[in-house]
Amino acid sequence: MAGTYSQLLLHVVFSTKGRVGWITPDVVERLYPYIGGIVRAEGGVLYDIGGVEDHVHLYLRWRPDGSVADLMRTVKSWSTKWVHGSMPHLSAFAWQAGYSVFSVSRSQEDAVKRYIATQVEHHKREDFKSEMLRILTAHGVAFEEQYVLE
Repeated sequence: MAGTYSQLLLHVVFSTKGRVGWITPDVVERLYPYIGGIVRAEGGVLYDIGGVEDHVHLYLRWRPDGSVADLMRTVKSWSTKWVHGSMPHLSAFAWQAGYSVFSVSRSQEDAVKRYIATQVEHHKREDFKSEMLRILTAHGVAFEEQYVLE
């Protein structure tokens, strides 16, 4: 085949360090577009982003020649530096070390987008730990519960 063709759709979830509620509405309106710019600069397409004060969900298309680990390292490090530089009152802001990533079938795109868009309402009923354990289980990911939210 002469070219490379792909449709690598990912749902990525990651939290602030210690699940501190740093991502307030005023931070969201600036941070989310900045993260979108990082994803674009790295060759991806951010289709949706959302979350609550202590974690973020991304729905994105990624390129076949890039590692997800490299993308996440870049997203976290650049966004942290940007937060520290543009919001001095958040000098302690940090992301957790890890992340969760799941492949998404195009047929499930609307469900994932709806899920991300309704995070605020969702977290009135379910805490982040329960959410992560449920998502990991639904995707058949092996995990040790005590390490999920380190």
